[in-house]
Amino acid sequence: MRRTGLALGLLAMASALPAQVADRPAGQPVRTDTGLVAGKMLTSGVRAWLGVPFAAPPVRDLRWRDPQPRAAWQGVWNADRPAPECIQPLRGRSINHYFGEEATSEDCLYLNIWAPATPPPVGKPYPVIAWIHGGGFTVGSASMANYAGEALAAKGVVYVAVAYRVGPLGFLAHPALTKEGQGHAGNYGLKDQIAALRWVQRNIAGFGGDRANVTIAGQSAGSMSVSLLQASPAARGLFHRVVGMSGSALGGPMAPAPLAEAEAEGVALQQALGAASIEAMRDMPADRLMALAAPVKRRPIVIDGQVVTQAPDTVFAAGRQADVPMMIGFTRDEYFRSLGQVASVTDYETAVRAAFPATAPAVLNAYPARTVEAARRAARDVARDSTLGVQMADWAGAQSARGKAPVYAYHFTRTQPYRPGVTFADHDPATAGAYHTADVPYWLGTLESLNLFRVTRDWTAYDRQLSAEMMDRLVAFARDGRPGRDWPAWTASKPQVHVFGEGGGMAAWPHIRDLPLFRDAAPVVPADRPRIRD
Repeated sequence: MRRTGLALGLLAMASALPAQVADRPAGQPVRTDTGLVAGKMLTSGVRAWLGVPFAAPPVRDLRWRDPQPRAAWQGVWNADRPAPECIQPLRGRSINHYFGEEATSEDCLYLNIWAPATPPPVGKPYPVIAWIHGGGFTVGSASMANYAGEALAAKGVVYVAVAYRVGPLGFLAHPALTKEGQGHAGNYGLKDQIAALRWVQRNIAGFGGDRANVTIAGQSAGSMSVSLLQASPAARGLFHRVVGMSGSALGGPMAPAPLAEAEAEGVALQQALGAASIEAMRDMPADRLMALAAPVKRRPIVIDGQVVTQAPDTVFAAGRQADVPMMIGFTRDEYFRSLGQVASVTDYETAVRAAFPATAPAVLNAYPARTVEAARRAARDVARDSTLGVQMADWAGAQSARGKAPVYAYHFTRTQPYRPGVTFADHDPATAGAYHTADVPYWLGTLESLNLFRVTRDWTAYDRQLSAEMMDRLVAFARDGRPGRDWPAWTASKPQVHVFGEGGGMAAWPHIRDLPLFRDAAPVVPADRPRIRD
C-alpha cells in the first residue's frame, strides 16, 4: 500500500505542473473492482487520481506475457502521485521535451485520471478521453507534463492517461513466446492499452465518466496505436471515437511485420544478448537487457493473429474496422525521414533523386523549387508527405471509403514562440517550424509544461487563444463526435483540413493528389531507431 504524503508526491511527480500541487482529498475514495482509490483535489478544483493500477506488474514470470488482472487490496490505495514510467532509455536534460527525470520500472501499468471539480449530474456522466502517449514505441510516459489532463478536465471531460510497456519489453516476438502464447506473440504494449480500456469500461463510472462515450486519442506512436486499435477485433466496443495526431499504421511505413519475420528479429535479439532461452532473457536485469538490445533493429508491431489479425489497410478495405467518428491530422514541418541538409536547389534535386529514384521527375515537378528558400520548403514538404502525409491520408481515405462515420482532418501550422537564445541538444528553434509534437500542448492545454524547469517559450495571447480553441474542438468531438459546425467532414472528392495556426480555417489537404508518388517509396522506420522528431 502506498503512503500518503504531499512531500513524497512532489518528489515523485516530476511531470506535475505547479497548478497540480494540492493537499485536499478528491472527495470520498472511489470503489473500483480491485479496491478503493483515493485521489486529491488540485488547486484549480480539478480532481486527480495519479498512479491507479489497472493490471498486475509485468515483472519476473510475467515479463513478455499478456497483462494479468491486478490482485484486490484491502484499505485505500492512495493515488497521490504517478507511478514510474515503463523502463526505457533515459534522456538528457538539454533536449526539447525534458520535464525532469522520471523514475523507471518494469512495474509500470498504471493510469493517471483527471476529472472535473464536481461529480456529473445524475444520468449525465462526462465523456472520457483516454490518452495513449507517443515515443516511437520505445520511450514515453503517461505522466509527462505535456500529457497532463487538468486543463481538459476543467472543460468537462474525464481524462485518462494510459501507460504501456515499450521497447523490447513491450514489443518482442520470438518462437518460444509464440509457443507459450498458443500461436500468438508480441504486441504486449498494445495488449496493455486494451487492458487499460477494459479497466475504463469496468470502473470509469466511479470517477464520473461515461463508459458508453470513450474517445481514444494519441500522438505519434500513440496515434499509430489508435489506428491499430480501430482495426483490432480485440478492442471492439471499448471506444466510440478516435483522435489521431501524426501517425498511423496505414500507408506503408509502419505496417505490422509478419509473425515469422518478427520472430526472426526476436531470435537476433536473443543472440545479441547472449541468452540461451527466453527464460534466460527473463532472468536478465531489465536495464542490462535494454542497453544490449539498443543496437538490434526490430519492428515493434507484429501480425500476431490475436490483437493485430491483419494489416490495418486490409481490415479497413474490408470494412471490418470500428466504424466510429475520427478526428486526425498532422503538422506542417514534421517528418519521419529527412532529405538532409539543403543548401541549394541542386542539393534538393539530388536528394529527391536518391530517395525516390523511380518517381523523382514527377516528385520534382509536383514540388518545384527555383530558389534556395523554395528548395528548403519543398524538401520539408516531400519529407512530410512521403511519411506522415501518406499515413494520415490513407487512414482518412480508408475510413471514408468503407465506413459510415465521418472523418475530420486538421493541419497544424503554428511555430512556437521560442525564448530568444534558448538552445536544445536535439532541436533547432530557428528551423523547427511546426515540428512533430508541436500541436500536443495546444490540444491538451499544457503550454506551460514547456517552461516547467526553464523558460523556453514566450507564449503569447494568440497561443493561448489557439490552445483554448483546439481544446474546445477536442472536447466537442469527445462529447458528440463533431468538432464544430464550421468544420466539414473529409471526403475523397473534397479532402479538406481545418488549419490551426497561420492561415486558419478550412483549406485543401496539402499535396494530397501527389501522395501516390510516395506510397511505394516511403521508408520503413526501424523499431528501435524511430526517425521521429521530438
